[in-house]
Amino acid sequence: DLATALNDRGQVRYLRVEFAAAVQDFTAAIECQPGFEVPYYNRGLVRYRLGDFDEAMKDFRKVLELNPQFEDAALSLKQAILDKEEKLKRGY
Repeated sequence: DLATALNDRGQVRYLRVEFAAAVQDFTAAIECQPGFEVPYYNRGLVRYRLGDFDEAMKDFRKVLELNPQFEDAALSLKQAILDKEEKLKRGY
């Protein structure tokens, strides 16, 4: 289906370090199928990697709202929270 295809293309773009394009694909996949948790997780990973911890945490929380058993999302959320705290401690 379209949401899966968009998510898959986003994965390819992520691996090619085309982060803006990957975020666009993951967002489009979410718009196609709002209950599909995987593109939220993938978009969260890109945002985390870009240092946008607040937006990454929103995506990881949405994944867990849709699928509380998604362990990687729970771990990623914890890491994003820790990294944001560390960033704030260091003052940047």
